[in-house]
Amino acid sequence: MALSSMQDIKRRKKSVRSIEHVTNAMKLVSSAKLRRAKSNFEKTSRNFLYIIESIESIFNNAGEVPKQYLSSDRGAEKTGYIIVSSNRGLCGSFNSTIMKLAESSIKAEGTESVIFAIGSKGRDYFKKRGYTIQSEYIAPPENISFLETSRISKPIIEMYNRGEIDKIVLIYTSYISTLEQKAKSVTLLPFDISENPEVEKNVRDVEYEPSVEAVFNYLVPKYVELQIHGAIIESATCEHAARRMAMENATDNAQEMLQNLSLIYNRARQAAITNEIIEIVAGAEAQK
Repeated sequence: MALSSMQDIKRRKKSVRSIEHVTNAMKLVSSAKLRRAKSNFEKTSRNFLYIIESIESIFNNAGEVPKQYLSSDRGAEKTGYIIVSSNRGLCGSFNSTIMKLAESSIKAEGTESVIFAIGSKGRDYFKKRGYTIQSEYIAPPENISFLETSRISKPIIEMYNRGEIDKIVLIYTSYISTLEQKAKSVTLLPFDISENPEVEKNVRDVEYEPSVEAVFNYLVPKYVELQIHGAIIESATCEHAARRMAMENATDNAQEMLQNLSLIYNRARQAAITNEIIEIVAGAEAQK
């Protein structure tokens, strides 16, 4: 019985050791990808933040923003949700956190909704639950170019301008640190411009050519494209950070399990040796 138990423990140790090798290798790969993704994120975020703040400043300083872009002049009967998830699993709670936030936002909004899925995990999740998947993008997010982002955002903006959707909400994962990421929801359109007395003074000094509407029709798509592109890059960084942490935890758990199995194996081996000694002694005494 002890021998059989020892063989089972050895097989279990071999299996756990194989898993530990795999998770450790995945941790190293994720670490390398995280370094590249973090470097790309830091480079782009500085530029995007400046551009986005400049565009938002124009929105807030304009006296005649086209009504179609203002929240006070447009009701919300149908909302488009741009949900950024991953294409692969084994990244802890990265995807589940996004899905929970997206689903709670959809239920809280209470309007008809369509999904623009970036990442196969989000697409599969909402497709199984009967949501309308308007479009999908499942290429590796860390390799996305701004041209590809334009192709993703253009149909969304066109649907908004045609009145097929009344609101655009972007849901993605925000990078706080390597150890912490947070799901975030941002309303891209329509804009919610607060009244500011100082802004009205600056409006008279600003002239828009050829017209205010033409300027905003050019800026709004660029603003949406920048927000989506930045969110995809930031979410990719968070994915690699989450996967690295998950694989590190899995490796640590496997090593702890190996230690426990080694202890159990040694105890079983000692018990087997003790039984053999007892049997030898008992046999020797029987022959006297």
